[in-house]
Amino acid sequence: MDYQPPQPPRYPREPRRPSRPIKLKDLKKPLSAAAVLILIGTAWAFYENCRIDVPRRNIAILIKKTGLDLENEMEIAPSEEYKGVQKTKLGEGRYFYNPIVWDWLIVPMVEIPSNKLGVVVRKTGDDLGYGEIIAWKDNQKGIVPDVLRPGRYPINSYAENVEFHDPVTVPAGFKGVVTLLAAPIPENPNVLLVESGKRGVQKQTLDPGRYYINPYVKRVDLVDCRSQRFNLAQNKDMGFPSKDGFWVSLDGIIEFRVKPIRAAEVFVTYNDISNDDAIASEIITKIILPNARSFCRIQGSNKSGRDFISGDTRIQFQKDFQDAMRQECEPLGIEIIQALITQINPPQAIAGPVRNREVARQKLNQYKQQIVQQESEMNLAVEQELVKRSQALVRADQDVVTMTVEAKRKQEVAITKANENLGVAAFKLDAARDEAAATIARGKASADVVRFDNQAEAAGWAKAVEAFGGDGNEYARYVLYQALAPGYHKIMANTANSPLMDIFGSFGKRTPPQTPAKTVAHKLAPQEESAVGSKTKEEEK
Repeated sequence: MDYQPPQPPRYPREPRRPSRPIKLKDLKKPLSAAAVLILIGTAWAFYENCRIDVPRRNIAILIKKTGLDLENEMEIAPSEEYKGVQKTKLGEGRYFYNPIVWDWLIVPMVEIPSNKLGVVVRKTGDDLGYGEIIAWKDNQKGIVPDVLRPGRYPINSYAENVEFHDPVTVPAGFKGVVTLLAAPIPENPNVLLVESGKRGVQKQTLDPGRYYINPYVKRVDLVDCRSQRFNLAQNKDMGFPSKDGFWVSLDGIIEFRVKPIRAAEVFVTYNDISNDDAIASEIITKIILPNARSFCRIQGSNKSGRDFISGDTRIQFQKDFQDAMRQECEPLGIEIIQALITQINPPQAIAGPVRNREVARQKLNQYKQQIVQQESEMNLAVEQELVKRSQALVRADQDVVTMTVEAKRKQEVAITKANENLGVAAFKLDAARDEAAATIARGKASADVVRFDNQAEAAGWAKAVEAFGGDGNEYARYVLYQALAPGYHKIMANTANSPLMDIFGSFGKRTPPQTPAKTVAHKLAPQEESAVGSKTKEEEK
């Protein structure tokens, strides 16, 4: 029996739905999705193909594919109506152009280093006139007069070209002589320095610094205005024949410099075309050496050989040489700072005897100077002693004046003090007198008070005695009774033989008045006055 694979179970089929015709509304959803996809794809393709991304430090040069054809004399499209390379350039950023009409080329910007400058050469425009190389107008082709300083510039390489040059640096101590290469011709060209702005060497020079100058428009030549030295015996030919026929050679140093204000004139006058930067050798050859030789041969030939051995002649020759060099070089724009004759070699045949004579003369002068010096020292010593004596006299006079002034001052102080004491004593005397008068017045016032009190009391007593008929004993008895009566309340005594009663017995005897009350008052008054007077005298003492 053959093997039979297992059969899958069979399920009953579902009944087929009846078919119906496809309608337009059933196709709307798929068609709309496809249209969106097509639109997005078209937009993306347009974005990718029309987008121009210009990165940093780059530009985009536009090239038009359609338009009018360029003419033979046209190097670049003058406007967007022509096809070809356009003047318009795109800077850094994002742009959108139709790729069917436009093409573009991304190139880096022109970057000028910090130690360079850029000269732009315009390739398009109108042709320049005969002999001209500078494009002064924007619509001309050629070299642009303005320069580009260090930095980045978006330059269309199809329209312009950039050349790199070094800036002009004028060092310290130099002057820059400017020569205009492209400028109008001066009215009078046969002059050393032309008018400002005309073609040729300018009068105005450049100070030390860095200048960005177009080398096709201006040329700058450096003139060294620093001081320079030159040795006269550099070529071993500096000498002259003396008056007596001997050959005298000499050596010296001349320090000179070009005047800054006349640097342009000196440059034009003494410049060597083969070496524009160094004119010092020309100045030495054409000015310094001829004038130095001329002076030495003319002035030196008027003196004999032995005159150059003595010091006075050499000093005068040195002074005249320096003055003559300054007078000759000053009008030529050369300043002679110093001209020194360092060595003069007289003829050896007469050098020995003349030298010995000169040495002897110098020693004689030395001895004379020593004598004069000793006399001067002696006079100086005398003057110093006189000065010391004068100083001592002055100090003595000063001491006398000081002591006199001090004594006068002390005398004035003592007199002032005595006057002050005298014034104080006078014030004290006046005060004592016033105090004594016040004391006397007080004593008299006190005596008057006592006298008035006694008179008042005596008057009272007189009035009381008059009441008793002028009998003073009666008044005394009355007073006694008044004093004793309050002290006795009871008396127990033998009246017959009591001593106490004898006291009262005396009052029983009446005696006639002997002296009236007025007489008693008058008697009492002088006694009181004498007592008051004695009291006043004691108070005064």
